[in-house]
Amino acid sequence: MAVLSLVLATFLGALGAIAKLSGGMLPTGVAGIYTTIVRGVPDLVLILLIYFGGQRLVNDIGRGLDLDYIEVSKFWSGVVSIGFIYGAYLTETFRGAYLSVPKGQPEAAYALGLNRGQTLRLVTLPQLLRHALPGYGNVWMVLVKSTAVVSVIGLEDLVGLADKAGKSTREPFLFFTAVILVYLAITAASNWGLRQVDRRVSKGITA
Repeated sequence: MAVLSLVLATFLGALGAIAKLSGGMLPTGVAGIYTTIVRGVPDLVLILLIYFGGQRLVNDIGRGLDLDYIEVSKFWSGVVSIGFIYGAYLTETFRGAYLSVPKGQPEAAYALGLNRGQTLRLVTLPQLLRHALPGYGNVWMVLVKSTAVVSVIGLEDLVGLADKAGKSTREPFLFFTAVILVYLAITAASNWGLRQVDRRVSKGITA
């Protein structure tokens, strides 16, 4: 769920950043409303709204098409909810990273004869990646922990299963301790991986 949510969040974040940097009134306004609302409303509220609101919307459409009741997947509702939420944060991460690239460098690349695609691939993107990586890594770490919240919609994720097992055996401390250890293992591995990526990116830019 975390990986799929990150893919969606990256896509939405890239779209949002492009919209904000475009300079157009409509795309900038839409992206601004998106980031303002998402960053100002609790994650739990948005997850419940997307799941139950999506369930009702799908079935309203289904009734209009004479279809039977449709059960919306809790898993995919969680993916969409978390991806939608963290796409707003990545919008600002990518926008800030792009603005951190000195404007004179693309201009120098054009002067050297590089076209727009070559300039983007060889000059802008490598630096944008370097500037975006710390914020991107932070979003990933928080996103992983946010997957625990989707248990509120009845998804049998790690936290939901631990809660059921703890109640049935009257050993909640044991099972939630196991959950803590699993999340710590995931975040520790993520930290190590992000450090390796940061070193490679830094070497590439230095070279």
